[in-house]
Amino acid sequence: MIFDHRTYTCMPGTLPRQLELYDRYGRAAQEKHLGKPIFYGIVETGPLNTYVHIWPYLDAADRSARRAALKADPEWQAFLVKNAEAGHLQSQSTMILTAAAFFEAV
Repeated sequence: MIFDHRTYTCMPGTLPRQLELYDRYGRAAQEKHLGKPIFYGIVETGPLNTYVHIWPYLDAADRSARRAALKADPEWQAFLVKNAEAGHLQSQSTMILTAAAFFEAV
């Protein structure tokens, strides 16, 4: 199993609007293809105006197939347009993680 850990930093003051935009226009399409995230939350300490989400996949091929299906979804494409127009995002980073041998996903 692998985990896709994504961190997004928003322009100051726009984080609540970014999360509302995602919840209203992007979340359903994303969860339709990727399933439910293991975690989706706001950073409390550290870099301000930042949120994180973590998605589980069986392996790199599973991740690639599900993300390709998401990318092809018209609902997701419409969200990406709205997201770009909103201009809330300042940066993004992605890490692919593998679980330690003793870790058991909930």
